[in-house]
Amino acid sequence: MVRSPDASWWLTLSPLRVNERAGAYICHSKRGLPDYRCLSCQGVYNLYSGTVFAGGNLSPAKAVLLLRGICKGESSLALARELQLSRTTVHLYRQKIQQNAHDLLDKTALVDERTETDEMFANAGEKR
Repeated sequence: MVRSPDASWWLTLSPLRVNERAGAYICHSKRGLPDYRCLSCQGVYNLYSGTVFAGGNLSPAKAVLLLRGICKGESSLALARELQLSRTTVHLYRQKIQQNAHDLLDKTALVDERTETDEMFANAGEKR
């Protein structure tokens, strides 16, 4: 336990580690991610802060598998079964991730008047 005469009541909680250089103390959440509490603003931050996974209960392994499945184009139902999540949860994460990807697209026009596209992108399967 950490005891300090000028520390707030929450500094006596256990288990935690104080990192005074960073101005935060560390305690572990149920997901296994370290949570950091800022000593000045009392905010709690972790790996998911500021991402689509913020506020959710996904383990890091499930988050990576979800991203892999979305990038591969797997259906929400297949991902839900694999990750043992509801189809609605997977669908909502998919919508958020796809919206973020769309927002990050480059909006500027191509500089060339003509653009060539490889046939691989037109026909995803084998040639017939």
